[in-house]
This record gives sequence, C-alpha cells and structure tokens, in this order.
Amino acid sequence: MELLKLEHVFLSYHTPGGETPVLDDISFSLEQGTFTAVVGPSGCGKSTILNLISGLIRPESGRVFIEGKSLSQSELNIGYMLQKDHLFEWRTVESNVLLGLEIQHKADAKNRARVDRLLKAYGLSPFKHSRPSQLSGGMRQRAALIRTLALDPALLLLDEPFSALDYQTRLSVSDDIWQIIRREKKTALLVTHDISEAVSMADQVIVLTRRPARIRRVIPITFKLPERTPMASRDMPEFKQYFNLIWKELNSHE
Repeated sequence: MELLKLEHVFLSYHTPGGETPVLDDISFSLEQGTFTAVVGPSGCGKSTILNLISGLIRPESGRVFIEGKSLSQSELNIGYMLQKDHLFEWRTVESNVLLGLEIQHKADAKNRARVDRLLKAYGLSPFKHSRPSQLSGGMRQRAALIRTLALDPALLLLDEPFSALDYQTRLSVSDDIWQIIRREKKTALLVTHDISEAVSMADQVIVLTRRPARIRRVIPITFKLPERTPMASRDMPEFKQYFNLIWKELNSHE
C-alpha cells in the first residue's frame, strides 16, 4: 500500500536579496514498510524534503499525500529523528523517551508499558534510570529512536541520524537502527550524504541533482540474502555495483 506520495512539489526560499529555487518538480512515493534513502550534493534540499513531509514548511505548488489524504487531513503520526539525539541531561533515559508522550498528554499506562517493552527489546532497560551522559553514542541514538517510536509513527523521517558518530560506531548503530525499524514494521525515509549507508540500508535510493533539486534517478536496491542486514549487504558483490552507479549519477553533471 502506498503510504507517502509527493506530487510535483516546487519550493523556493524568498529573502530580501531575491528568490532561491530549492526544489524543482519533486515526485516520488513510498510503499508501506519500505526503507528509502535520499542522496544528493550538499545544500541541494534533501532536508527540505523532510521538512515538507513533516508539515514544518509548505510547498509553493504540488501536494504531499499520506495514505491518499492531503497532509493537512491526515491523522497519522510522523516521527522525525534528527542529526543530534537532543536528549536532556537532567532527565533519565526513561523520562527522555517518554517526553513526546508527555507533551501530547498520552503518557498513560498502555503507552508507558509499550515504551518499557521497547527499552527491554533494544537493550536499554538496564539504563532506564541513567543519565544520557552515561550512555555510549550508539545507545543514545537507540534512546532517541525509541523516543520517536513511542508515539507509534506511521512514517519515520531520518535526517542523517548517524553523522555525529565515529565510523565504527556508525556502522554498528546503523545496523541496530535498521533492524529496529524492520522489526517494528515502520516505513522510513533517510537523508544521508553517505552512499554506502544508503545502499546498505535502503530498498530504493532517490538521487537528487544540485539545487534546485530534481530527481535524477530512483534506484531499486536488492541483495540476494536470506536475511538482509546493512552489515551483510556491505559484503555482497552487488554493493560495489550500486555504489558506483550512484556515484556516477551524483557526478554526472561534472
């Protein structure tokens, strides 16, 4: 089933100095339960697409649909995971992951039990009374994801959530986060500068041009693996082929 659809979206930023076109006729869709990555040159408008989908900004023209309804009419939750975990040091891990529920006045017994299940399932239950500074970078990102999942979003928007981590931690955390998203049967849209990350995690990769961003190509990603994970995908011969294809598309303007 089609969960998300962008239809002929255009956007420009207006300043006293003039108009800056950012998005130029962006159209794509996500099927429910799939993982999609968006790659493109720096400053081309990748994060702007996430802001549009989340409703933080509106397109100048074009429309965004969730399950066939316009964004303004949809009642489905959208989760947004940013580059930094934004955990509050004065709150415990448990109270951090409950924050969104508290803000929406939904921290009832049922939702608290669900959060407790997520903490247990993903190895953070022993640290529920710890402060964020007592966690590793990977554990902090897991806590940030659980905070996002606590609101039971239909769609997860991931804006370079691993960019602040060192390379080794980034590999293991992306594997962890991917498996959590798959296990929870969530639809995800990841913005990343890292081609390897996109190929290893995604079911399809959307390649954008320089600003104003247009969709240069949508590349389906498949690996002949009985149980695919990002780590396992990196060892497959197709991985290099996909990497080279995306690299070529990103640099075809040169």
